[in-house]
Amino acid sequence: MRQGSRPRAAAQPMRWAADAVATMREGARVRLDYSAHSLWRVDRMIEEIRREGTPYAAVRSELRVFGAYAGEVIAWQTGAEWWTSGGEHWLRTPDGRLWDPVDEARRCFGGHGSLRLLCRDALNGASR
Repeated sequence: MRQGSRPRAAAQPMRWAADAVATMREGARVRLDYSAHSLWRVDRMIEEIRREGTPYAAVRSELRVFGAYAGEVIAWQTGAEWWTSGGEHWLRTPDGRLWDPVDEARRCFGGHGSLRLLCRDALNGASR
């Protein structure tokens, strides 16, 4: 994991992201390495869960950890910082834009989102 001081708002998403890495390694035998490319695997896993017909209530916490993992990937790649309010967590990239990877994981489960594309958009904005 990244060294150095992180804002207090990052503590919980960092733990959730670590849970995603452990869960995928142990349960699905998939290695996540905090790279943008690894989000392709997460998108596929969410799609598989959705296709199985799993109810949202049964995967709500998994979607949160997948979203937090995507957020950590974005933070590592762009220097974004986690922010929190009212129990919700989101990222602010150095260009001032806000990102909600946890909500994007929910959208992905609904068939209307992609953590990989969210990261791509955040990276493209950071490189301008």
